Amino acid sequence: MTTIQTRTLGTTGPQVSALGLGCMGMSALYGAADRAESIATIHAALEAGVTLLDTGDFYGMGHNELLIGEALRAAPPARREQALVSVKFGALRGPDGRWLGYDGRPEAVKTFAAYSLQRLGVDHLDVYRLARLDPAVPVEETVGAVAELVEQGYVRHIGLSEVGAGTLRRAAATAPIADLQIEYALITRGIEKEILPTARELGIGITAYGVLSRGLISGHFTADRQLAADDFRAHSPRFQGDNLHRNLRLVDELRKIAEHKGVSVAQIAIAWVLSRGEDIVPLIGARRRDRLAEALGALDVTLDAADLAAVEEAVPADAVVGERYAAAQMADLDSER
Repeated sequence: MTTIQTRTLGTTGPQVSALGLGCMGMSALYGAADRAESIATIHAALEAGVTLLDTGDFYGMGHNELLIGEALRAAPPARREQALVSVKFGALRGPDGRWLGYDGRPEAVKTFAAYSLQRLGVDHLDVYRLARLDPAVPVEETVGAVAELVEQGYVRHIGLSEVGAGTLRRAAATAPIADLQIEYALITRGIEKEILPTARELGIGITAYGVLSRGLISGHFTADRQLAADDFRAHSPRFQGDNLHRNLRLVDELRKIAEHKGVSVAQIAIAWVLSRGEDIVPLIGARRRDRLAEALGALDVTLDAADLAAVEEAVPADAVVGERYAAAQMADLDSER
């Protein structure tokens, strides 16, 4: 079994692999996925030394948790035992897949956890986090309910997702918070102003999702790509019309630097996030073994001061065109208020 570099989620969280595997795309939001290949990718990640698997109970309405549970049961015991599962909860969806809001009530928190434990086939959740702040429930109540689950042994660590600095402070005053899961990438740098400094002040780690901006800066996305109606990107502002063409020009500039270093665009984009601090763990949304292998190669990419300057000159912090979500979804983000 391979061992890769590790990082710690904040001052109170677990030690995890320096890259985590985001499993959402294996079940939802990016079009059809191959079940067998998804499970093989999870196994390949564990074999490579990846320990952090990230999911949400609403990814495919439970499908993703069932998939991870199946993969873990089929893995050799040593690899299964190394896996830490991070679960988001609270997003409400209808039978047709529509988003219906968020529920952070304490009784709902405990109900969601009970179902996640059953679907995953585990006796505890390693990190448990509210997917989006419920505006009708004080964060202290939601975090307090997860803290009770910690006391009872059903949860190991408390996380948060997409909350702002003020909410982060209130949550941390209620119970120890291991990490904040939030979008962070070369073209998505909003957390640098206030949220990241606050997390560091409080000793809270960052698990960064969207490090390749949903494939936009992976080096594999092309302007003529046809997206399925159920693919999130078909409705994402950054992938629309002239926005897409302008954003892909940024990728072309990044590609020049990657080629000069002899690495892929995805690898240099991931390496940039890795370079932002030992308290940041990027989540890689690989659905296939070849994409996983490419992403893991970023761990061997070293960016010196000149490299970082070149990358940030090619892709300035405010260069991206289009919001990261459609307007209705942006309104749900406490981190953007």
